[in-house]
Amino acid sequence: MEFLNEERKKIGVCGPCQLGKQIRATHNVLQQISTTKVMKLLHMDLMGPMHVESIASKRYIFVCVDDFSRFTLVDFIRKKSETFGVFKNLCKKLKNEKG
Repeated sequence: MEFLNEERKKIGVCGPCQLGKQIRATHNVLQQISTTKVMKLLHMDLMGPMHVESIASKRYIFVCVDDFSRFTLVDFIRKKSETFGVFKNLCKKLKNEKG
């Protein structure tokens, strides 16, 4: 344990932050859907930059899951700054499709 504390000091990451990123706990499985309509609750994640670029020079991955319909969108992005535009287009698309 002493070794880990010394490593954290060298890296400059505080203990709680490091533990929060390392420990993964499972969530309880929900039997019912907690939302009543599309786009009421969205789960989003932005990953990257990836070490290897895609053929189109994209290094970030944006994942969005609608809690009600389980509609999942995966989009590849060149820069982090493009994320909001992709999200905005997703909202328009879902609004047109689902009403």
